[in-house]
Amino acid sequence: MFGMSAAYAGLVVWDVDGTLIPADLRWLRRAVARTYGLPEESIVFPKARVHGYTDQSIVVETAAASGVPSEVAEQGVSRFHEVLARVMSDGEQELARDQPAYPGAFDSIASLHEHGFVQTVLTGNLRVAAEVKLRVSGLDQHLDLDIGAFGDDARDRFELPAVVAERFAARYSTTLDASRTVVIGDAPNDIACARHAGFYVIAVAHRMSRNELEQHSPDAALDRLDANMVVSAITSLTGDAKTP
Repeated sequence: MFGMSAAYAGLVVWDVDGTLIPADLRWLRRAVARTYGLPEESIVFPKARVHGYTDQSIVVETAAASGVPSEVAEQGVSRFHEVLARVMSDGEQELARDQPAYPGAFDSIASLHEHGFVQTVLTGNLRVAAEVKLRVSGLDQHLDLDIGAFGDDARDRFELPAVVAERFAARYSTTLDASRTVVIGDAPNDIACARHAGFYVIAVAHRMSRNELEQHSPDAALDRLDANMVVSAITSLTGDAKTP
């Protein structure tokens, strides 16, 4: 399914929450509450440290912001993995009803596949949560999740591009070419993470305005996911790269 010819067009690396599907903190709120034995209504998320960060960093900071001693917050991380898996499994019908994919997400992925792009994800979600979200929203068909990077691979999102590069090289027996790699995200930290790795980055104005996103200097900014616009933006960035 994911065999790659020498003429592969490039690698597209999708963020998940806020990019492919709307962000919804209910799953983290529910899992944090159950992990630390707190009522859901008492959970306090740290401002500006949620969107674009990894679940492992969010859970510790959220627990601390919600009154849990820092040492106890840290000790709960491994338990959080198990709790979140149950929360996502139990919530599949709720997820399907309340958190459908953004318009254009499915068509954009399908069109990029037709144009020869390998696609995966780089997300702060734990892998178990990302897999449920993508499967339930019907977006997983053309995504090679085995070369993706997830919130359980590293606590610092800036370490995740190296995980993608390592898994890509192992799977396809070729070094990942940064000049043919494009991240698609929706938050300033997505842009910063891609820049840190030397990848191109396209920002989608799902939660912030296009003008706000452009202040963080992505290579391109889109008002929405439209298959033609997405393919055009990506091919314009990677078109000058030489085919191996």
